Amino acid sequence: MSRIMALDFGRKRTGIAVTDPAGIIATGLTTVSSETIFQYLDQYMQKETISTIVLGQAKQMNNSPSESMQYIEPFFKKLTAKYANINVVYFDERFTSKMAFQAMIDGGMKQKDRRNKEMIDQVSATILLQSYMEYLTYSKK
Repeated sequence: MSRIMALDFGRKRTGIAVTDPAGIIATGLTTVSSETIFQYLDQYMQKETISTIVLGQAKQMNNSPSESMQYIEPFFKKLTAKYANINVVYFDERFTSKMAFQAMIDGGMKQKDRRNKEMIDQVSATILLQSYMEYLTYSKK
């Protein structure tokens, strides 16, 4: 079976999460430099089948695009062009970084480890993916 992948794209780093092959469990995979994201995706997709890529859509509280969308939109266009056979979708990423940080606190992670921005990006991608999976589940009902 194929997996769903979530990307928390940023100017410097991109957090990545994937589902298990059955599409039930979201797991943080890694964080890579945004400059090398396509090389990483190419290598990963040689080993695994991805059906959907969920890209975090940065919005402000009033639902307007946030400043970071100026970097995310060109990335989205490159992603859809390069992987035309994969469904690429935007999904609202508001609060994922705050939720990730709180999840690390609740999980008992040491303060020193919580400062690791790569870990925050990876957990944010996992939360984004979990939210998308819940959306799919509840939108079918």
